[in-house]
Amino acid sequence: MKKYLFIAFVVSIMSCHNAATDKEAAKPFQLVTLDPGHFHAALIQKTMYDDVASTVRVYAPEGKDLQAHLDRVNSYNTRGDNPTHWVPEVYKGTDFFNKMIADKKGNVVVLSGNNRLKTDYILQSLQNGFHVLADKPMVINVNDFEKLKTAFEVAAKNKLLLYDIMTERSEITTILQRELSMMPAVFGTLEKGTPENPAITKESVHHFYKFVSGKVLVRPSWFLDVAQQGEGIVDVSTHLVDLIQWACFPNQILDYTKDIQINFAKRGATDISLTDFKTITQTDGFPDYLKKNVVKDTILQVFCNGEINYTLKGIHAKTSVIWAYKAPEGSGDTHYSIMRGTKANLVIKQGAEEQYKPTLYIQPVGAAGDWTEAFKTIAQKYEGVTFEQMGNKWKAIIPKKYDEGHEAHFGRVTERYLEYLKKGNMPAWEVPNMLAKYYTTTKALSLAK
Repeated sequence: MKKYLFIAFVVSIMSCHNAATDKEAAKPFQLVTLDPGHFHAALIQKTMYDDVASTVRVYAPEGKDLQAHLDRVNSYNTRGDNPTHWVPEVYKGTDFFNKMIADKKGNVVVLSGNNRLKTDYILQSLQNGFHVLADKPMVINVNDFEKLKTAFEVAAKNKLLLYDIMTERSEITTILQRELSMMPAVFGTLEKGTPENPAITKESVHHFYKFVSGKVLVRPSWFLDVAQQGEGIVDVSTHLVDLIQWACFPNQILDYTKDIQINFAKRGATDISLTDFKTITQTDGFPDYLKKNVVKDTILQVFCNGEINYTLKGIHAKTSVIWAYKAPEGSGDTHYSIMRGTKANLVIKQGAEEQYKPTLYIQPVGAAGDWTEAFKTIAQKYEGVTFEQMGNKWKAIIPKKYDEGHEAHFGRVTERYLEYLKKGNMPAWEVPNMLAKYYTTTKALSLAK
């Protein structure tokens, strides 16, 4: 009798396992992570998604980049609070890309790593029937921009979706800045500006030495090679240009052949000492491919800084990116932004006065109007958000529930992309505006050089 009960128990367990496996296999989206050399690839998996199977195929060359990615995903699986349950299925080999194409397992390729061949991987993935969710930047030079145009054409022809990971659209102060700019009672209309005093400015300061998921981030050596990562003017600037388009011309289609004029652009280097390089890469020294950028034997010059001054549909705009080695104690990456309106300026600061937290201010131009109804509208849409008067300006008071942090925004972007996949299309402005964005960054780099 006991024997039969045991057999029945085993059969029951197997049936439950098979049912769970079948349920996972039936989910509409299966991720394929390709050569995850950047930590952003793992942040996509910091949360689970209802329509995404838990098994993720990973194709990559064997090495530290792959192991770091798997370790991060495992840390999410084993954390005490709300653990994930991803199951990586890994292929290691130099032929990883061809193997991914041949296997044709999964239907959404996630790309976040070395950017030298990223545009080729995007195009060929689309040509072989995969949707693509790509970390920025999708292109790092003008030649790759031409390939990106082809990639979007292939995506449209094959009814596939190509999308880039724009996390900063999910940051609450940026969202509120955009919302307020669409309220004529508060903002008026956007100024035209001049090259010397643009209508909108966005500045970003980043750091090579930083913490991710509670640990000091180990940078791959290639991350400091602009031939592989891309210069700052085409890398972090992608976010800034995207936000300018998104805020100044919400839900509008932009035509890069008519609407954009680069006034001037410049690039600059950050010096990284050999000691600092060893610290952030955990290697013994500069690899051969970086030695062309080494001066005085111990100083690596990384062209990660850049400025773009341009007009977008007649509006003067400026982006600025600066990389430092390490942030001052208690701070981190920072963002500054100003949108200048005829009635008020909308300013985001993240300095010492703000305790290095993004903070939105409304600064009236002249006498302030009655903004009571506008503030009520914001509070209705974003529960708990209020505005406190501080002398001649107002400060947005934002509840802690909106303070998700940068890492959580990767989940927000992925959820948005999954909604697009379920619908089978994206808003009409997304693709032309991605092209406009990458035209701006690559054209600016070409001029800066």
